[in-house]
Amino acid sequence: MSNAARFIPALRSTLVGLAAGAMSLGLMTANAGSATAAPVAETCTGTASIYGTLADGRLTYSAIDPLTGNRLKTLIGPELGFTPKAMATLNFNTVLVTSTAGALYRVDVLTNNNSLVLSGVEKIADSGWTHDKLTYDGYGHLYGTAGGVLMQYLVSQPKPQGSQHIGQRVEIDKGFVLKTLTAVGDDRLLATTQAGALYSYKIIGRAWKRDTLKAEGWSNFDQLLSPGGGYYYGRSSAGGLYWYKDADISDGSGSDITYHTDDPVDAKGWTQTLLSAAPSTVTCKVVNQLGQTIARAAENEVGNNFSDFDFDHNGAWCAEFGQYIWSGAGVDHTNRLDARAISFREYGLAYGTYRTSAPKVGDAVLYDADRSLTDGDADHINLVVEVSADGKQIRTVGGNESRQVQKSAWFTWSTATSPIGAGPVLAFISPIG
Repeated sequence: MSNAARFIPALRSTLVGLAAGAMSLGLMTANAGSATAAPVAETCTGTASIYGTLADGRLTYSAIDPLTGNRLKTLIGPELGFTPKAMATLNFNTVLVTSTAGALYRVDVLTNNNSLVLSGVEKIADSGWTHDKLTYDGYGHLYGTAGGVLMQYLVSQPKPQGSQHIGQRVEIDKGFVLKTLTAVGDDRLLATTQAGALYSYKIIGRAWKRDTLKAEGWSNFDQLLSPGGGYYYGRSSAGGLYWYKDADISDGSGSDITYHTDDPVDAKGWTQTLLSAAPSTVTCKVVNQLGQTIARAAENEVGNNFSDFDFDHNGAWCAEFGQYIWSGAGVDHTNRLDARAISFREYGLAYGTYRTSAPKVGDAVLYDADRSLTDGDADHINLVVEVSADGKQIRTVGGNESRQVQKSAWFTWSTATSPIGAGPVLAFISPIG
């Protein structure tokens, strides 16, 4: 789904010194850990922001430096007033929590800076929320499981009031009997089983794809959470919190997951009954490889058609597909794009990446039959996935090409027309990242 069609809540994180008060209450051990991250060819920013609930119903907040694995602070707030069953964090000050009675509550956080203070706890549904797990992907989709059924909801407001803001319920499929569940990105989920398998899921419209990252070894975790950026946190049955870094959440492989089992965030002390990370508070970008990330993501979609995506426009979804790929790859400012192909020209002019030559992998390509983009219209957009050594030929992947995602053969961009007869190549726009 395009960012124009989804609500993407603002996210922020706050950093202060370790809160000594949490230590005195026995939530954490005195040793917050001194982990050292393995060097990687990427830049990561942000803070892992984690909410939780204690056995007595009190809300907690913890902040972790993802680069080192060090816990920065832990705060304990008031009781929620009901017995929590599942929770999902929408943004830095909004948490959804279900009760054992099947009600859904919105917990509003006033501050999590030096103390954890709530501005209110509002019941937004009296019944029907019997989910044993909840997680939010940060891109408008709330996921939950109940009785082995995976369900998806559209969240349209940062402070949802009820069914009018959490709706469009979709039953993805049965058979999701999972021990843990968390979202790691746009319609991307991570889960473990009782037997210890680590699975990743990609939800594509109403369809889904599962990859086995690890066949065993993850059975000790009773909570799994991710703040984004490929960082995963697992809470062990003994109360330890362990951290992991996945170099590529979209490759379907667990071979690139870095383990820090000898240097956990904390060896014990995480006694919360539930844990949930605010999504996308940590972002990572591989240095000088954004174009390759875009190309790989685009090529993974080749062969899919409109029904495989949650786009708005059945007959004209090329721009929504381009925005979808760019957004998933972590491109900046994709909220400036929309379902109009010409919005990519507007993006390029706004950020200085618009040009009429020198294509690069990851670029958007604009085509127009009347050979002019100054009239406020473009007929097609797709993405460059390969460039010849001399820069004269390219291969592209585009949505809504013969009603599906297609990859072109090599063509000379300066003389060829678009793969669907929408005119010649008129411009290239590079992503900002």
